Amino acid sequence: MMGDSFFLFAAVGFLAQLVDGALGMAYGVVSSSVLLSFGVAPAVASASVHAAEVFTTGASASSHIAHRNVNWRLFWALMPAGVAGGVLGTYILTTVDASFMRPVMAVYLGIMGLYILFRAWRQPGRYHEHSRGFAGGLGLVGGFMDAAGGGGWGPTVSTGLIGSGGAPREVIGTVNAAEFFLTSAVSAAFLAAILSGHWGAIDELSAHGAAVLGLIVGGLLAAPLAGYLVKLIPHQVLMVMVGILICALAIYQTARLI
Repeated sequence: MMGDSFFLFAAVGFLAQLVDGALGMAYGVVSSSVLLSFGVAPAVASASVHAAEVFTTGASASSHIAHRNVNWRLFWALMPAGVAGGVLGTYILTTVDASFMRPVMAVYLGIMGLYILFRAWRQPGRYHEHSRGFAGGLGLVGGFMDAAGGGGWGPTVSTGLIGSGGAPREVIGTVNAAEFFLTSAVSAAFLAAILSGHWGAIDELSAHGAAVLGLIVGGLLAAPLAGYLVKLIPHQVLMVMVGILICALAIYQTARLI
């Protein structure tokens, strides 16, 4: 069934990457959720999505850099910490069941989504840069949640930075640029786990090759639009859109727990 679903996953990849590139989140969460609905194991779903994201995040990062949406000071605080958290999350996911984090993620998303909507209404245009320590800590947690949860980088990091006063356009562009290095590191960690014998899932991964290819093709088609959309949409409108998306993700995550 998965082999006949290339076009379905290409459509999923296109829509998910369009939202992810514009709002700084959703590709991993949406793609992983669709794979899980097909009965794919969580670790295999995460590995498949991260393999696809190596290509889509590279294209998205290039778009954001071209449109000057990246804050390089913030980038160098986020990227190394995100990579470290992602590698750790990969090890945890291929060793134990990481489903205990789902309730934590749902609560975090709900609180931050409402807070971002409040800030968009109450304090439009008042933004500030974050300390390297705060950004690095958030990147570490975001990288861990992304690898272990199959898509938590954007919801954790973009939400935390925007909710704590970051300028939406720079946050989204920078988080997308750093995500390329995170996904590359996580994919390499999954590959190392397979080659070392720590994780024996090569046959199952191969069975879902058509789905991964669909996610890559759809994501690559949408990724070049990311930087332009973020540059075009006003900051306050971006905050409202991010807040609504985060609240929707919180509701979805909560529904999965019931």
